[in-house]
Amino acid sequence: MITVQDLHKTFSLTKQQRKELHTDARTATAVANLSFTCKPGRIFSLLGPNGAGKTTTLRMLATLITPTSGQITINGINALEHPQEARKHIGFLTGSTGLYARLTPLEIIDYFADLYKVESKDKEARKKYLFDLLNMNDFLHQRIGKLSTGMKQKVSICRTMIHDPSVIIFDEPTSGLDVITAENIIQLIRSCKEQDKTVIFSSHIMSEVDLLCDDLAIVHKGALKYHDTMDSFRTNMGSNNLTEEFIRIVQSPTA
Repeated sequence: MITVQDLHKTFSLTKQQRKELHTDARTATAVANLSFTCKPGRIFSLLGPNGAGKTTTLRMLATLITPTSGQITINGINALEHPQEARKHIGFLTGSTGLYARLTPLEIIDYFADLYKVESKDKEARKKYLFDLLNMNDFLHQRIGKLSTGMKQKVSICRTMIHDPSVIIFDEPTSGLDVITAENIIQLIRSCKEQDKTVIFSSHIMSEVDLLCDDLAIVHKGALKYHDTMDSFRTNMGSNNLTEEFIRIVQSPTA
């Protein structure tokens, strides 16, 4: 479970950044007092336009960025006071793969399994499960540098999941991928739900949100504009489709 209370993040602006943004302010607010809960066995979607604060929020949940204020609890662990302990429960997939080009997928996955201190028997079982699920077996021994974007994304997902985390954070997991690879990832997200894991993901693809999402939060300019179940979102739409309703909520000053 993820519990977020009054999460706030500001960044200091350099002189050059102030010039580019045409502002005299010395700080910029990326996230403003967000509060929400992500529950096990449910898929929580964090939506918002570019620059809304989604990635900053997910990086704070993954303990990669420290909030300016607020609280984050991961499976009952205070993630601000005990970030290393919280990380043991987290798998985080970011848009930046950061894979070492000279290694093979198998070498990368073995390395991260050892970092997470996964037992040898469990490691082999996890690798087989993930390699089969993501259709990776045909390129396990090729160099990362020679793989396609979709193949690299599969390696990144496998690296994220190798220690069998109970909390999974996906930052636009299917962005730029072909249809088949995207479908593999959607199946993985569904399997996480079936295993009663806590899943939070961001996406710009409303069809994916409609397909996968149980709970939904919409942020704009760092502030929470909507937070409810996906069923409630569909039932109470004031627009003709999900995309139009998303735009209406983002642009509404009273949402």
